[in-house]
This record gives sequence, C-alpha cells and structure tokens, in this order.
Amino acid sequence: MSQPLSIEVFFDFICPWCLIGKRQLGRALARLRATRPDVAVTLQWRGVQLLPDLPVAGVPFAEFYLRRLGSEQAVRLRQAQVREAAAAAGEDIDFAHILRMPNTADAHRLLAQAAAIGSAQQVEALLECLFAAYFHNGEDLGDPATLLVAAESCGFLAAELVDSLHGDGRPFFGEAAGMAGGGVPCFVFDRQLTVSGAQSTEVLLGAMHAALARREQPA
Repeated sequence: MSQPLSIEVFFDFICPWCLIGKRQLGRALARLRATRPDVAVTLQWRGVQLLPDLPVAGVPFAEFYLRRLGSEQAVRLRQAQVREAAAAAGEDIDFAHILRMPNTADAHRLLAQAAAIGSAQQVEALLECLFAAYFHNGEDLGDPATLLVAAESCGFLAAELVDSLHGDGRPFFGEAAGMAGGGVPCFVFDRQLTVSGAQSTEVLLGAMHAALARREQPA
C-alpha cells in the first residue's frame, strides 16, 4: 500500500472558523473514502495559540469582542456571519453561552499529550469534546477541571494528563508555531499543499486529489 495521505490541521479551540473547517474537512474525507477507498489518511491536529498574551484566567468574552471590533453593532454583525457559516456546516454556535475568552495554552498541551499516549479515536473524541465544551456549553477551556473532565470522558486517566496543565498562562509553543502563517484554520496536505481558511468541502476535497495527483507525476 502506498504511503498514507498526510493531513495536518493548524487550529485554535477559540476560533469558530476552525470548528467550521473541521466539519467541512470531515465531509471531504467522507467523500474521499467513498471514491478512493484505497487511500489511507493520517490526520494530525496542530495547536496554534492565537492569543498567547491573554491572562491565565482569560477575559470576559463580550468585553473582549467589544474592544476588538469597536461597537456592539459590529459584534452582532460578526457573530451573525459566523452563525450563518456554522449553520451551513451543520453547527449551531450560541455566543450567548460563552462567558470567557480563555487562555488556551493548557488546552493545547492537554491535546498534545493525549495524542502522544492515546488512540486516534480518543484524540478525535477529545477534540470534539473540547470544541463542544466551548462553543455549545460555554465552558471555560482555561479551567484545568474542565479539561480533565473532558479527557476522562474520552477514556483518558486524569493522572496521565495532569502534568500537561501548567496553570500559569505560559504560552504554548508546539511544533506548529509559525507554520500556519498566523492564520487558522490551515490545512497542509502531504506537507506540500496548503489551504488556508474555513474552505468549502469541495475546495478541501480538491486539495486532497491534487496532493494525490502530485505523487503520480514523474520525478
């Protein structure tokens, strides 16, 4: 069998476009499996901390976006844009539930350590759980208790992951640092072909086929 198609996704938990991109990627992968069942895929999630300077306890969500966008009307328009895109991808994001913009350093450390010791299925479940905790339930991803409860629900032992939680707001600099060009989501296929942003299923599927076609070109 040929070498698996490598897909790396650079993301942050607080980015709604990353959740939307994850849904589009899932649809693209399903279509690839349906048409090319011979192609194996390895999928890796690379954490990128978008706001490394946030205090360890985070900041109030509403205040953060008001300062960032300048007016309540601008905030409403931006959130409406995101909700519309999310709905098209099959997601329901309710910003009213989100009370804090968290520091995500420990969430990324937790996922990285989970990926080192767990199965691909466990890591996928944990990623889904953390996205849901934030965007559906409004939980604080900067809270160690929230992170460990999520991990335990996915079959990990808290003792296996607790040392990944530094609790001091220290920035997360994983191997993804600098590779996403400052923007997420960012999809890299076979470490050669890069697609940035929450692109459509068709764009992501096209990138997969393009990456596979490159392998078939004469050296």
